[in-house]
Amino acid sequence: MRVPTRFNAVSALVGRGISGRSDGSEIDFHGKTPPTESAIIAKLTELIAEYNAQAYARSRATEYPSIQDQLDLQYWDKVNSTDKWGEAVKAVKDKYPKG
Repeated sequence: MRVPTRFNAVSALVGRGISGRSDGSEIDFHGKTPPTESAIIAKLTELIAEYNAQAYARSRATEYPSIQDQLDLQYWDKVNSTDKWGEAVKAVKDKYPKG
């Protein structure tokens, strides 16, 4: 996921069917009514706040063991009556807590 742009804000306000530059500097509304500048700024601020609130999730995603490694840990946990998978996941969750 990338940082939301002006184009994302406009798209969220008017829906699909617009085109233009991804940074939002040029937008063609294809007959739709363009939103006001204040509405665009408010929506962009909202989208950026939502994006920032999910920073922990993006950080966790890059540090969790791969699915293959997690499945292997779970298999060996079952065989050996251990919880190495749970410890590995908890370590990442502890490093990047929610909110």
